[in-house]
Amino acid sequence: MNRFWNEYQKAIADDHFFYERSCIRQTFFPGSETAFLRMLREELNKDIFDDFRQHTCTGIGYHTDVVPLETTMTVVARLFSLMTEHGYENYVPSCVTSFGVFTEMCHMWQKTRENLYKACKREFNIPKNIAHPSDVIYHFRNELAQKMKFRLVNRFTGRPLKVVEHIGCHYAKIFPDKGVGKAEFPYVLAGMIEAWGGEVVDYPERRHCCGFGFRQYLVQENRGYSVSNTKKKLESMEPYEPDFIVSNCPGCSMFLDRWQYTIAEMEHKTYDREGYGIPVLTYEEMAGLLLGYDPWELGLQIHQVQAERLLDKIGIPYDPKAKYRAADGKILRAPEKPENLLV
Repeated sequence: MNRFWNEYQKAIADDHFFYERSCIRQTFFPGSETAFLRMLREELNKDIFDDFRQHTCTGIGYHTDVVPLETTMTVVARLFSLMTEHGYENYVPSCVTSFGVFTEMCHMWQKTRENLYKACKREFNIPKNIAHPSDVIYHFRNELAQKMKFRLVNRFTGRPLKVVEHIGCHYAKIFPDKGVGKAEFPYVLAGMIEAWGGEVVDYPERRHCCGFGFRQYLVQENRGYSVSNTKKKLESMEPYEPDFIVSNCPGCSMFLDRWQYTIAEMEHKTYDREGYGIPVLTYEEMAGLLLGYDPWELGLQIHQVQAERLLDKIGIPYDPKAKYRAADGKILRAPEKPENLLV
């Protein structure tokens, strides 16, 4: 059995990473990338380089047919040239769409080399290893577990928290063999949950799309398709009463969170018993909370479904008065409360 399972594993580098930030992750979950870098540098003592000259991978424009293939290849090549310039071989793209784009581009390079040199006189090497940040956290999940102050355990009952894991389509479906567990048995988030004391919820629509779908959301007339996809997933997981959802894709995390507010406003419906909704975390937020990072520094206050009830279950301390404290120390005005989703 282990022999067959070995076919579903992937090589993940141990150290010396070149990090590429995500455009939408910095917008939706700004604390997550900071937490990832902190974990790699401070908790695991790893070398990870973050170049200020980096830029988008063009993934959203590419997948919506706004940016042509040749342009995407050249933009990706410039990012790889930055990696080459600094002497790195192990590439870590923050977004799963970037992960898919970079993996795809590695299959078609000669024309790209010509385009890049014509565009900006730069050259590049193909990365020796491309790992998504969730791969890296998964790879070091047991080392991180030894440093964690909390577990995915309900302190009131002593039972493991029930966690829905959602894998981004661009992580496990575009190039199935490039993800941990491939498309059939993606284990990158489930491995974290189990290593940190939680219980993975298996439900009928576990591998269904979150509803982002690029054209489903970016074209305003298509947004009904987006929310209906998310609704289908939420209805499927509701009977299992999960404590929270975790995803490795910024778009998935955003839509699974935000559409809960939308559905509550449209249909006066939430998918938990009490009416607060099901909290949605990024994998860095999940790991950061267990390591003892401040929930507000992680950015949990910008989520639509609030997380205080989950923090209470785990026993994570937080200061309610600091929830909307700005970087300059000023307390910002609390946002207006939704009508049908409790906070």
